Amino acid sequence: MPRKYSRCELAFVPGGVFGVFRLPGRRYLGFILLSAKLAYPQSPSIPSKENLTYNVEWRLISAGKASIDWHDRLINGSPGWQARLHVESVGLVSKLYKVDIESVSNLSSSFCAESTLTTGREGSRHKETSVTFNAESRKAIYEERDLNRNSVVTTQEVAIPQCVHDVLGGLFYLRTLELEPGQSVEVPVSDGKKSVMAKIEAQQREDIRVPDGLFKTVRYEIYLFNNVLYRRPARLYIWLTDDRRKLPVEIRVHLQIAIGTITLQLAKEE
Repeated sequence: MPRKYSRCELAFVPGGVFGVFRLPGRRYLGFILLSAKLAYPQSPSIPSKENLTYNVEWRLISAGKASIDWHDRLINGSPGWQARLHVESVGLVSKLYKVDIESVSNLSSSFCAESTLTTGREGSRHKETSVTFNAESRKAIYEERDLNRNSVVTTQEVAIPQCVHDVLGGLFYLRTLELEPGQSVEVPVSDGKKSVMAKIEAQQREDIRVPDGLFKTVRYEIYLFNNVLYRRPARLYIWLTDDRRKLPVEIRVHLQIAIGTITLQLAKEE
């Protein structure tokens, strides 16, 4: 008999989106949207403004919609970037566990993380998570608030390098780089609670078909699971178009067999 899930949901951590699947008496976390952070950008392939829409699929079920808005910004006279991610559950998943969450990452002109703010609802929970990355003190300050109770749940500090990359902003940083299949690099990554050096590997060229069309891509594997930044066992892949745009057309997470694979596919670009 196949194992039955008692609940399926989408959930957030600073800079990333998770699909959460519950088996009776146990809890599994599967990463949906996580991105790479690499050193030494080499090509100005990032547009000044962009909107990407994705379909989220889990075990051949339409689980949600995700959109990423990206634009340059000017704060106190300093240029930089801002990325905004919105995730909403749909269909069966939404009936089981409604999710509506938004995350914003502010970055320096060189894609170093400055702050992240994630707010939204997950079922009956309503929370806000913020991370401030201080390049001068080389610390990241993490705070999680329960908005239903108007109380602080968790606060934490962690040491970081002068330039560290958060998850959402790192997706765009990856697109500025030139890695050929077979090449890899290690980079500093932080979620505000932990800071690590993570390996990113360009693996091979592949043709990928998504709702937005057929694309020639390069597949990258991002090593953040398996006791790197996150303890849970999983393998994370991202496909970027094999051109100067390096458009992220597919993101896929392979989890334990009982949970299955979570996939984001590009549905529309503007």
